[in-house]
Amino acid sequence: MSNWQNYLQPKNLSEAVAALSTAPKPLAPIAGGTDLMLDLEQGRHEAVQTLIDVTGIAEMLAIEIRGDRLFIGAGIAVNRVVADPQVNQHAQALIEAGNLIAGPQVRNVATLGGNVAHALPAADGTIALTALNAEAEIAGIHGTRRIPFNELFVGPGKSSIKQGEEILVGFYLPLKQEHQGSCFKRIMRPQGVALPIINVAIWLEREDDLIKDIRVAIGPGAPTPWRARDTEKILVGRPMNEETIKIALESILAHIGFRSSPRRASADYRRHIVEGLFKDVFQTAWGRAN
Repeated sequence: MSNWQNYLQPKNLSEAVAALSTAPKPLAPIAGGTDLMLDLEQGRHEAVQTLIDVTGIAEMLAIEIRGDRLFIGAGIAVNRVVADPQVNQHAQALIEAGNLIAGPQVRNVATLGGNVAHALPAADGTIALTALNAEAEIAGIHGTRRIPFNELFVGPGKSSIKQGEEILVGFYLPLKQEHQGSCFKRIMRPQGVALPIINVAIWLEREDDLIKDIRVAIGPGAPTPWRARDTEKILVGRPMNEETIKIALESILAHIGFRSSPRRASADYRRHIVEGLFKDVFQTAWGRAN
């Protein structure tokens, strides 16, 4: 038996939103389908009556400057995102994260929106967008809304996007200014395409030799994408040196909720390796902000 009966290809966002109201339910939007199709076939997602293909919707395929924000459409393939010069200029951490999502063939079809909508607490694109202070645009039968990125997530694999009623349209990122920089890196098992044991993204702004502002995201550090907000407050106004790095790590380890995973790593191992990874990402972002 097929996992769906109807396949719609709306030409624009208005048609897609209308389909949310009129198409047979249950329904689901699909773009690359690299997660959704596997979930349907393996029974991790309930069978749907209707798939709404969003890959032809222009509003979800744009990468452009809108006022003081960079907009990245949720329907764009990851390889297009990482190859875009505007993303490279304003969101270096996202470039680095995107280049580590699965393998080249998957990145040619998988979308940034799908990576986020899957709502995993250590998804590479998600951790980078958390540090970059993104906003999400969501369209639905009750209108369009923009929300802080962290409000998209309610638990492992659970998104606040209303299933069958809303579509993730894209993301708004602040434009990079002078003396700002970002970086993303991860540690994974030494085997082809692998899931991250731990990943870290940092955005910061410096004022001479002092940290003027900073955002730190680490995955998986909680049931939802985790920002080290207590650590960020401690770091503002401090110089970049070994003492500051030590203080930051003490704060991170005091607040983060690492867990053990039989497929990835133990909580103790993650606590052990976060020191070197955090330091590397921190120093790289600092250098880029010079």
